[in-house]
Amino acid sequence: MDDIKSYVQQHKQRFLDELIELLKIPSVSADPAYSQDVIDTANAVKASLEKAGCDLVEICDTPGYPIVYGEKIIDKNLPTVLVYGHYDVQPPDPMDLWTSPPFEPVIKTTELHPEGAIFARGACDDKGQMYMHVKALEYMVRTNTLPCNVKFMIEGEEEVGSKSLGWFVERNHEKLANDVILISDTGMISNQQPSITTGLRGLSYVEVEVTGPNRDLHSGLYGGAVANPINILAKMIASMHDENNHITIPGFYDKVQELSQEERAEMAKAPFDLDKYKKALDLNDIYGEKGYVTNERNSIRPTLDVNGIWGGYTGEGAKTVIASKAYAKISMRLVPNQDWEEITELFTKHFEAIAPSGVTVKVKPHHGGQGYVTPTDSIGYQAAARAYEDSFGVKPIPVRSGGSIPIVALFEKELKSKTIMMGFGLDSDAIHSPNEHFGIFNYLKGIETIPLFYKYFVELSK
Repeated sequence: MDDIKSYVQQHKQRFLDELIELLKIPSVSADPAYSQDVIDTANAVKASLEKAGCDLVEICDTPGYPIVYGEKIIDKNLPTVLVYGHYDVQPPDPMDLWTSPPFEPVIKTTELHPEGAIFARGACDDKGQMYMHVKALEYMVRTNTLPCNVKFMIEGEEEVGSKSLGWFVERNHEKLANDVILISDTGMISNQQPSITTGLRGLSYVEVEVTGPNRDLHSGLYGGAVANPINILAKMIASMHDENNHITIPGFYDKVQELSQEERAEMAKAPFDLDKYKKALDLNDIYGEKGYVTNERNSIRPTLDVNGIWGGYTGEGAKTVIASKAYAKISMRLVPNQDWEEITELFTKHFEAIAPSGVTVKVKPHHGGQGYVTPTDSIGYQAAARAYEDSFGVKPIPVRSGGSIPIVALFEKELKSKTIMMGFGLDSDAIHSPNEHFGIFNYLKGIETIPLFYKYFVELSK
Protein backbone atom coordinates (compact mmCIF):
# COMPACT_ATOMS: atom_id res chain seq x y z
CA MET A 1 0.00 0.00 0.00
CA ASP A 2 2.84 2.39 0.81
CA ASP A 3 4.37 1.72 -2.61
CA ILE A 4 1.09 2.63 -4.35
CA LYS A 5 0.71 5.82 -2.31
CA SER A 6 4.29 6.83 -3.06
CA TYR A 7 3.87 6.22 -6.79
CA VAL A 8 0.62 8.20 -6.92
CA GLN A 9 2.10 11.16 -5.05
CA GLN A 10 5.21 11.11 -7.24
CA HIS A 11 3.11 11.27 -10.43
CA LYS A 12 0.16 13.26 -9.07
CA GLN A 13 0.58 16.32 -11.27
CA ARG A 14 1.03 14.25 -14.43
CA PHE A 15 -2.06 12.21 -13.61
CA LEU A 16 -4.07 15.40 -13.22
CA ASP A 17 -2.65 17.00 -16.36
CA GLU A 18 -3.45 13.93 -18.46
CA LEU A 19 -7.04 13.77 -17.24
CA ILE A 20 -7.51 17.49 -17.84
CA GLU A 21 -6.38 17.09 -21.46
CA LEU A 22 -8.89 14.27 -21.93
CA LEU A 23 -11.68 16.37 -20.42
CA LYS A 24 -11.02 19.20 -22.89
CA ILE A 25 -12.39 17.07 -25.76
CA PRO A 26 -16.20 17.53 -25.96
CA SER A 27 -17.17 13.91 -26.64
CA VAL A 28 -20.95 14.42 -26.54
CA SER A 29 -22.39 11.28 -28.11
CA ALA A 30 -25.99 12.55 -28.18
CA ASP A 31 -25.22 15.44 -30.55
CA PRO A 32 -23.94 14.69 -34.09
CA ALA A 33 -22.21 18.09 -34.10
CA TYR A 34 -19.59 16.55 -31.77
CA SER A 35 -19.03 13.35 -33.77
CA GLN A 36 -15.41 14.13 -34.65
CA ASP A 37 -14.70 14.98 -31.01
CA VAL A 38 -16.06 11.59 -29.96
CA ILE A 39 -13.72 9.91 -32.46
CA ASP A 40 -10.80 12.03 -31.26
CA THR A 41 -11.49 10.94 -27.68
CA ALA A 42 -11.44 7.27 -28.70
CA ASN A 43 -8.01 7.82 -30.23
CA ALA A 44 -6.83 9.59 -27.07
CA VAL A 45 -7.98 6.66 -24.92
CA LYS A 46 -6.18 4.26 -27.26
CA ALA A 47 -2.95 6.22 -26.87
CA SER A 48 -3.29 6.27 -23.08
CA LEU A 49 -3.74 2.49 -22.89
CA GLU A 50 -0.67 1.96 -25.05
CA LYS A 51 1.42 4.21 -22.82
CA ALA A 52 0.08 2.50 -19.69
CA GLY A 53 1.41 -0.86 -20.82
CA CYS A 54 -1.20 -2.73 -22.84
CA ASP A 55 0.42 -5.08 -25.36
CA LEU A 56 -2.52 -4.84 -27.75
CA VAL A 57 -4.79 -1.84 -28.24
CA GLU A 58 -7.22 -1.41 -31.12
CA ILE A 59 -10.06 0.82 -32.23
CA CYS A 60 -12.95 -1.54 -32.98
CA ASP A 61 -15.55 -0.30 -35.44
CA THR A 62 -19.23 -0.74 -34.62
CA PRO A 63 -22.46 0.44 -36.28
CA GLY A 64 -22.05 3.57 -34.13
CA TYR A 65 -19.08 5.03 -32.30
CA PRO A 66 -16.00 2.80 -31.92
CA ILE A 67 -15.00 0.73 -28.91
CA VAL A 68 -11.44 0.95 -27.62
CA TYR A 69 -10.17 -2.52 -26.73
CA GLY A 70 -6.89 -3.16 -24.95
CA GLU A 71 -5.25 -6.09 -23.20
CA LYS A 72 -2.24 -7.13 -21.16
CA ILE A 73 -2.04 -10.92 -21.04
CA ILE A 74 0.77 -12.15 -18.80
CA ASP A 75 -0.29 -15.79 -18.35
CA LYS A 76 -3.37 -17.46 -19.83
CA ASN A 77 -3.60 -19.68 -16.75
CA LEU A 78 -4.15 -16.67 -14.49
CA PRO A 79 -7.50 -14.94 -13.93
CA THR A 80 -8.58 -12.16 -16.28
CA VAL A 81 -10.18 -8.88 -15.22
CA LEU A 82 -12.24 -7.02 -17.84
CA VAL A 83 -12.44 -3.27 -17.21
CA TYR A 84 -15.43 -1.45 -18.70
CA GLY A 85 -15.79 2.31 -19.00
CA HIS A 86 -17.06 4.95 -21.40
CA TYR A 87 -15.42 7.96 -23.01
CA ASP A 88 -18.57 9.77 -24.13
CA VAL A 89 -20.24 12.43 -21.98
CA GLN A 90 -23.63 14.03 -21.45
CA PRO A 91 -24.53 17.29 -23.26
CA PRO A 92 -23.40 20.29 -21.18
CA ASP A 93 -26.74 22.17 -21.32
CA PRO A 94 -27.91 24.42 -19.76
CA MET A 95 -24.71 26.33 -20.44
CA ASP A 96 -25.64 29.46 -18.48
CA LEU A 97 -25.63 27.51 -15.19
CA TRP A 98 -21.96 26.53 -15.44
CA THR A 99 -19.62 28.64 -13.30
CA SER A 100 -16.77 27.76 -15.70
CA PRO A 101 -16.90 26.45 -19.28
CA PRO A 102 -17.73 22.69 -19.32
CA PHE A 103 -14.84 21.76 -21.60
CA GLU A 104 -12.26 24.06 -20.06
CA PRO A 105 -11.40 22.07 -16.91
CA VAL A 106 -10.48 24.01 -13.80
CA ILE A 107 -9.59 22.93 -10.27
CA LYS A 108 -11.57 24.54 -7.45
CA THR A 109 -11.80 23.83 -3.73
CA THR A 110 -15.18 23.04 -2.18
CA GLU A 111 -16.47 22.15 1.27
CA LEU A 112 -16.43 18.44 0.40
CA HIS A 113 -13.24 18.70 -1.65
CA PRO A 114 -10.76 20.84 0.33
CA GLU A 115 -7.93 19.36 -1.75
CA GLY A 116 -9.69 20.55 -4.89
CA ALA A 117 -11.96 19.08 -7.53
CA ILE A 118 -11.78 19.13 -11.32
CA PHE A 119 -14.83 20.92 -12.76
CA ALA A 120 -15.66 19.77 -16.30
CA ARG A 121 -18.23 17.73 -18.15
CA GLY A 122 -17.22 14.07 -17.84
CA ALA A 123 -14.92 14.68 -14.86
CA CYS A 124 -16.71 12.03 -12.78
CA ASP A 125 -18.97 10.42 -15.38
CA ASP A 126 -16.99 8.69 -16.66
CA LYS A 127 -13.64 9.98 -17.94
CA GLY A 128 -12.16 10.57 -14.50
CA GLN A 129 -13.26 7.22 -13.11
CA MET A 130 -12.33 5.35 -16.29
CA TYR A 131 -8.89 6.96 -16.33
CA MET A 132 -8.19 5.74 -12.78
CA HIS A 133 -8.03 2.24 -14.22
CA VAL A 134 -5.60 3.29 -16.92
CA LYS A 135 -3.26 4.81 -14.33
CA ALA A 136 -3.67 1.80 -12.01
CA LEU A 137 -2.51 -0.42 -14.88
CA GLU A 138 0.44 1.90 -15.47
CA TYR A 139 1.49 1.51 -11.82
CA MET A 140 1.20 -2.30 -11.89
CA VAL A 141 3.10 -2.63 -15.17
CA ARG A 142 5.91 -0.24 -14.25
CA THR A 143 6.40 -1.83 -10.82
CA ASN A 144 5.99 -5.37 -12.15
CA THR A 145 3.11 -6.04 -9.73
CA LEU A 146 0.31 -6.92 -12.16
CA PRO A 147 -0.87 -10.26 -10.73
CA CYS A 148 -3.20 -11.35 -13.55
CA ASN A 149 -4.43 -10.59 -17.05
CA VAL A 150 -6.39 -7.44 -17.80
CA LYS A 151 -8.60 -6.37 -20.68
CA PHE A 152 -10.18 -2.97 -21.35
CA MET A 153 -13.41 -2.25 -23.21
CA ILE A 154 -14.09 1.50 -23.34
CA GLU A 155 -17.14 2.56 -25.36
CA GLY A 156 -18.48 5.80 -26.77
CA GLU A 157 -22.26 5.42 -26.55
CA GLU A 158 -23.06 4.84 -22.86
CA GLU A 159 -24.89 8.14 -22.56
CA VAL A 160 -27.18 7.23 -25.47
CA GLY A 161 -28.00 3.64 -24.57
CA SER A 162 -24.92 1.55 -25.52
CA LYS A 163 -26.63 0.07 -28.57
CA SER A 164 -23.38 -0.63 -30.39
CA LEU A 165 -21.84 -2.17 -27.28
CA GLY A 166 -24.47 -4.92 -27.31
CA TRP A 167 -23.68 -5.57 -30.96
CA PHE A 168 -19.95 -5.76 -30.14
CA VAL A 169 -20.26 -8.00 -27.09
CA GLU A 170 -22.50 -10.50 -28.88
CA ARG A 171 -19.84 -10.89 -31.60
CA ASN A 172 -16.73 -11.03 -29.40
CA HIS A 173 -17.30 -13.56 -26.63
CA GLU A 174 -13.82 -15.06 -26.94
CA LYS A 175 -12.03 -11.72 -27.14
CA LEU A 176 -13.86 -10.50 -24.03
CA ALA A 177 -13.64 -13.74 -22.01
CA ASN A 178 -12.97 -12.92 -18.36
CA ASP A 179 -13.36 -14.01 -14.76
CA VAL A 180 -14.81 -10.74 -13.45
CA ILE A 181 -15.87 -7.36 -14.86
CA LEU A 182 -14.76 -4.21 -13.09
CA ILE A 183 -16.60 -0.88 -13.52
CA SER A 184 -16.10 2.54 -11.94
CA ASP A 185 -19.17 4.46 -13.05
CA THR A 186 -20.90 4.70 -9.68
CA GLY A 187 -20.28 6.52 -6.42
CA MET A 188 -19.69 5.95 -2.72
CA ILE A 189 -21.27 7.30 0.46
CA SER A 190 -18.47 9.69 1.43
CA ASN A 191 -14.71 10.13 1.42
CA GLN A 192 -14.70 8.74 4.96
CA GLN A 193 -17.14 5.88 4.39
CA PRO A 194 -16.67 3.94 1.14
CA SER A 195 -19.42 1.78 -0.28
CA ILE A 196 -19.84 -0.76 -3.05
CA THR A 197 -22.82 -0.60 -5.36
CA THR A 198 -24.57 -3.97 -5.38
CA GLY A 199 -27.70 -3.06 -7.29
CA LEU A 200 -28.70 -0.84 -10.22
CA ARG A 201 -32.08 0.18 -11.50
CA GLY A 202 -33.11 -0.52 -15.08
CA LEU A 203 -34.33 2.15 -17.48
CA SER A 204 -37.04 2.78 -20.05
CA TYR A 205 -36.72 6.11 -21.89
CA VAL A 206 -39.42 7.38 -24.24
CA GLU A 207 -40.44 10.52 -26.08
CA VAL A 208 -44.10 11.39 -26.49
CA GLU A 209 -45.85 13.64 -28.98
CA VAL A 210 -49.40 15.01 -28.67
CA THR A 211 -50.96 16.57 -31.79
CA GLY A 212 -54.14 18.64 -31.92
CA PRO A 213 -55.01 20.97 -34.83
CA ASN A 214 -53.07 20.81 -38.09
CA ARG A 215 -51.36 24.16 -37.39
CA ASP A 216 -50.76 26.64 -34.57
CA LEU A 217 -53.97 28.59 -33.93
CA HIS A 218 -54.91 32.06 -32.65
CA SER A 219 -55.81 31.52 -28.99
CA GLY A 220 -58.56 34.13 -29.14
CA LEU A 221 -60.34 32.81 -32.20
CA TYR A 222 -59.98 29.14 -31.31
CA GLY A 223 -59.38 29.04 -27.55
CA GLY A 224 -61.96 26.89 -25.76
CA ALA A 225 -63.17 25.32 -29.01
CA VAL A 226 -60.32 22.89 -29.78
CA ALA A 227 -58.07 20.69 -27.68
CA ASN A 228 -54.83 22.38 -26.62
CA PRO A 229 -52.06 19.74 -26.90
CA ILE A 230 -49.98 21.38 -24.15
CA ASN A 231 -52.92 21.39 -21.72
CA ILE A 232 -53.76 17.81 -22.65
CA LEU A 233 -50.17 16.60 -22.27
CA ALA A 234 -49.90 18.23 -18.85
CA LYS A 235 -53.09 16.46 -17.69
CA MET A 236 -51.94 13.11 -19.08
CA ILE A 237 -48.58 13.36 -17.34
CA ALA A 238 -50.19 14.46 -14.06
CA SER A 239 -52.51 11.45 -14.16
CA MET A 240 -49.60 9.01 -14.15
CA HIS A 241 -49.14 9.40 -10.38
CA ASP A 242 -51.89 9.08 -7.77
CA GLU A 243 -52.19 10.94 -4.46
CA ASN A 244 -49.57 8.62 -2.90
CA ASN A 245 -47.12 9.16 -5.78
CA HIS A 246 -47.81 5.65 -6.94
CA ILE A 247 -47.48 5.13 -10.71
CA THR A 248 -50.89 4.46 -12.27
CA ILE A 249 -49.87 2.51 -15.39
CA PRO A 250 -51.75 -0.83 -15.23
CA GLY A 251 -49.35 -3.73 -14.63
CA PHE A 252 -46.40 -1.45 -13.83
CA TYR A 253 -45.74 -3.02 -10.42
CA ASP A 254 -46.63 -6.62 -11.28
CA LYS A 255 -43.02 -7.86 -11.23
CA VAL A 256 -41.58 -5.47 -8.63
CA GLN A 257 -39.86 -7.49 -5.91
CA GLU A 258 -40.55 -6.15 -2.42
CA LEU A 259 -37.54 -6.27 -0.14
CA SER A 260 -38.01 -7.85 3.28
CA GLN A 261 -38.00 -5.77 6.44
CA GLU A 262 -34.64 -7.34 7.26
CA GLU A 263 -33.18 -6.22 3.93
CA ARG A 264 -34.59 -2.71 4.38
CA ALA A 265 -33.13 -2.58 7.89
CA GLU A 266 -29.71 -3.51 6.51
CA MET A 267 -29.96 -0.73 3.93
CA ALA A 268 -30.86 1.73 6.69
CA LYS A 269 -27.44 1.19 8.31
CA ALA A 270 -25.84 3.35 5.64
CA PRO A 271 -25.21 6.83 7.10
CA PHE A 272 -27.69 9.40 5.80
CA ASP A 273 -28.48 12.89 7.06
CA LEU A 274 -31.85 14.05 5.74
CA ASP A 275 -31.30 17.65 6.78
CA LYS A 276 -27.98 17.81 4.91
CA TYR A 277 -29.64 16.14 1.91
CA LYS A 278 -32.34 18.83 1.79
CA LYS A 279 -29.84 21.62 2.38
CA ALA A 280 -27.58 20.44 -0.44
CA LEU A 281 -30.52 20.61 -2.85
CA ASP A 282 -32.12 23.77 -1.38
CA LEU A 283 -35.31 21.86 -0.58
CA ASN A 284 -37.87 22.65 2.10
CA ASP A 285 -39.02 19.06 2.20
CA ILE A 286 -38.66 15.71 0.48
CA TYR A 287 -41.21 14.21 -1.90
CA GLY A 288 -41.95 10.72 -3.13
CA GLU A 289 -43.86 7.46 -2.90
CA LYS A 290 -45.76 6.97 0.34
CA GLY A 291 -44.49 4.22 2.62
CA TYR A 292 -40.80 4.51 1.74
CA VAL A 293 -37.93 6.63 3.00
CA THR A 294 -35.67 8.71 0.76
CA ASN A 295 -32.91 6.11 0.37
CA GLU A 296 -35.49 3.51 -0.63
CA ARG A 297 -37.34 5.76 -3.06
CA ASN A 298 -34.14 6.47 -5.00
CA SER A 299 -32.82 2.91 -5.11
CA ILE A 300 -35.23 -0.01 -4.62
CA ARG A 301 -38.42 1.58 -5.99
CA PRO A 302 -39.33 2.24 -9.63
CA THR A 303 -40.02 5.78 -10.81
CA LEU A 304 -41.51 7.81 -13.65
CA ASP A 305 -40.12 11.29 -14.33
CA VAL A 306 -40.50 13.90 -17.03
CA ASN A 307 -37.02 14.90 -18.23
CA GLY A 308 -38.10 17.59 -20.65
CA ILE A 309 -41.34 19.16 -21.93
CA TRP A 310 -41.95 21.68 -24.68
CA GLY A 311 -44.39 23.12 -27.20
CA GLY A 312 -45.85 26.39 -28.39
CA TYR A 313 -44.15 29.76 -28.01
CA THR A 314 -41.25 30.06 -25.54
CA GLY A 315 -39.46 33.13 -26.84
CA GLU A 316 -39.32 36.65 -25.43
CA GLY A 317 -42.56 38.54 -24.93
CA ALA A 318 -46.01 37.17 -25.70
CA LYS A 319 -47.53 35.24 -28.57
CA THR A 320 -51.17 34.21 -28.17
CA VAL A 321 -51.10 30.80 -29.78
CA ILE A 322 -52.53 27.32 -29.32
CA ALA A 323 -49.73 25.00 -30.39
CA SER A 324 -50.34 22.24 -32.87
CA LYS A 325 -48.03 19.88 -30.98
CA ALA A 326 -46.61 19.27 -27.52
CA TYR A 327 -43.75 16.97 -26.56
CA ALA A 328 -42.15 15.39 -23.51
CA LYS A 329 -39.25 13.09 -22.75
CA ILE A 330 -39.98 10.60 -19.98
CA SER A 331 -37.72 8.18 -18.16
CA MET A 332 -38.77 5.27 -15.96
CA ARG A 333 -36.20 3.83 -13.56
CA LEU A 334 -36.93 0.17 -13.00
CA VAL A 335 -36.02 -2.37 -10.34
CA PRO A 336 -34.76 -5.93 -10.93
CA ASN A 337 -37.38 -8.25 -12.50
CA GLN A 338 -39.03 -5.38 -14.38
CA ASP A 339 -38.28 -5.89 -18.08
CA TRP A 340 -37.66 -2.55 -19.75
CA GLU A 341 -39.22 -3.55 -23.07
CA GLU A 342 -42.35 -4.81 -21.31
CA ILE A 343 -42.60 -1.58 -19.29
CA THR A 344 -42.17 0.47 -22.47
CA GLU A 345 -45.07 -1.43 -24.02
CA LEU A 346 -47.24 -0.94 -20.91
CA PHE A 347 -46.48 2.78 -20.95
CA THR A 348 -47.34 3.06 -24.64
CA LYS A 349 -50.69 1.30 -24.27
CA HIS A 350 -51.62 3.40 -21.25
CA PHE A 351 -50.57 6.68 -22.81
CA GLU A 352 -52.61 5.96 -25.91
CA ALA A 353 -55.59 4.84 -23.83
CA ILE A 354 -55.81 8.01 -21.71
CA ALA A 355 -55.60 10.42 -24.67
CA PRO A 356 -58.89 12.27 -25.30
CA SER A 357 -60.45 12.06 -28.74
CA GLY A 358 -59.45 15.63 -29.62
CA VAL A 359 -55.76 14.72 -30.02
CA THR A 360 -53.56 12.00 -31.44
CA VAL A 361 -50.48 10.68 -29.65
CA LYS A 362 -47.23 8.97 -30.58
CA VAL A 363 -44.76 7.22 -28.28
CA LYS A 364 -41.18 6.90 -29.50
CA PRO A 365 -38.99 4.54 -27.44
CA HIS A 366 -35.39 5.75 -27.19
CA HIS A 367 -33.42 3.20 -25.17
CA GLY A 368 -33.48 1.12 -22.03
CA GLY A 369 -31.88 -1.63 -20.01
CA GLN A 370 -32.45 -4.12 -17.25
CA GLY A 371 -31.75 -3.71 -13.54
CA TYR A 372 -29.03 -5.71 -11.83
CA VAL A 373 -28.09 -7.08 -8.40
CA THR A 374 -24.63 -8.51 -7.68
CA PRO A 375 -24.12 -11.01 -4.83
CA THR A 376 -22.05 -9.93 -1.85
CA ASP A 377 -20.68 -13.43 -1.29
CA SER A 378 -18.81 -13.53 -4.62
CA ILE A 379 -15.01 -13.51 -4.85
CA GLY A 380 -15.17 -10.25 -6.79
CA TYR A 381 -17.18 -8.46 -4.11
CA GLN A 382 -14.95 -9.78 -1.33
CA ALA A 383 -11.84 -8.64 -3.19
CA ALA A 384 -13.31 -5.16 -3.66
CA ALA A 385 -14.32 -4.97 0.00
CA ARG A 386 -10.79 -5.84 1.15
CA ALA A 387 -9.30 -3.31 -1.28
CA TYR A 388 -11.49 -0.50 0.06
CA GLU A 389 -10.79 -1.47 3.67
CA ASP A 390 -7.03 -1.42 3.08
CA SER A 391 -7.19 1.91 1.26
CA PHE A 392 -9.70 3.79 3.45
CA GLY A 393 -9.17 2.04 6.77
CA VAL A 394 -12.87 1.15 7.17
CA LYS A 395 -15.07 -1.58 5.73
CA PRO A 396 -17.24 -0.55 2.77
CA ILE A 397 -21.03 -0.73 3.02
CA PRO A 398 -23.02 -2.50 0.27
CA VAL A 399 -25.62 -0.14 -1.24
CA ARG A 400 -28.11 -0.15 -4.09
CA SER A 401 -27.89 2.71 -6.55
CA GLY A 402 -30.77 4.56 -8.13
CA GLY A 403 -28.86 4.96 -11.36
CA SER A 404 -28.73 2.68 -14.38
CA ILE A 405 -25.90 1.02 -16.26
CA PRO A 406 -27.96 -1.01 -18.74
CA ILE A 407 -25.04 -3.02 -20.06
CA VAL A 408 -24.33 -4.75 -16.73
CA ALA A 409 -27.21 -7.18 -17.21
CA LEU A 410 -26.07 -7.68 -20.81
CA PHE A 411 -22.57 -8.63 -19.63
CA GLU A 412 -23.91 -11.36 -17.37
CA LYS A 413 -26.13 -12.72 -20.11
CA GLU A 414 -23.49 -12.73 -22.85
CA LEU A 415 -20.19 -13.16 -20.99
CA LYS A 416 -21.44 -15.22 -18.02
CA SER A 417 -19.47 -13.22 -15.46
CA LYS A 418 -20.29 -11.01 -12.50
CA THR A 419 -19.74 -7.27 -12.44
CA ILE A 420 -18.16 -5.41 -9.52
CA MET A 421 -18.92 -1.70 -9.32
CA MET A 422 -16.09 0.17 -7.59
CA GLY A 423 -17.22 3.79 -7.72
CA PHE A 424 -15.28 6.69 -6.23
CA GLY A 425 -17.56 9.64 -7.02
CA LEU A 426 -19.91 11.40 -4.59
CA ASP A 427 -23.61 12.14 -4.99
CA SER A 428 -22.74 15.84 -4.88
CA ASP A 429 -20.46 15.64 -7.94
CA ALA A 430 -23.29 16.91 -10.20
CA ILE A 431 -23.04 14.27 -12.90
CA HIS A 432 -25.41 15.01 -15.82
CA SER A 433 -25.75 18.55 -14.40
CA PRO A 434 -23.99 21.88 -14.77
CA ASN A 435 -20.75 22.14 -12.77
CA GLU A 436 -19.99 18.42 -12.80
CA HIS A 437 -16.79 17.75 -10.87
CA PHE A 438 -14.57 15.01 -9.45
CA GLY A 439 -12.51 15.38 -6.30
CA ILE A 440 -8.74 15.13 -6.61
CA PHE A 441 -8.77 12.98 -3.45
CA ASN A 442 -11.29 10.62 -5.09
CA TYR A 443 -9.39 10.40 -8.35
CA LEU A 444 -6.07 9.58 -6.69
CA LYS A 445 -7.70 7.30 -4.11
CA GLY A 446 -9.20 5.29 -6.93
CA ILE A 447 -5.77 4.81 -8.50
CA GLU A 448 -4.47 3.65 -5.11
CA THR A 449 -7.35 1.24 -4.47
CA ILE A 450 -7.78 -0.50 -7.83
CA PRO A 451 -4.46 -2.43 -7.77
CA LEU A 452 -5.49 -3.86 -4.39
CA PHE A 453 -8.58 -5.33 -6.02
CA TYR A 454 -6.36 -7.23 -8.47
CA LYS A 455 -4.19 -8.48 -5.61
CA TYR A 456 -7.06 -9.81 -3.55
CA PHE A 457 -9.02 -11.17 -6.50
CA VAL A 458 -6.07 -13.34 -7.52
CA GLU A 459 -5.45 -14.48 -3.93
CA LEU A 460 -9.12 -15.42 -3.40
CA SER A 461 -9.30 -17.18 -6.78
CA LYS A 462 -6.62 -19.74 -5.86
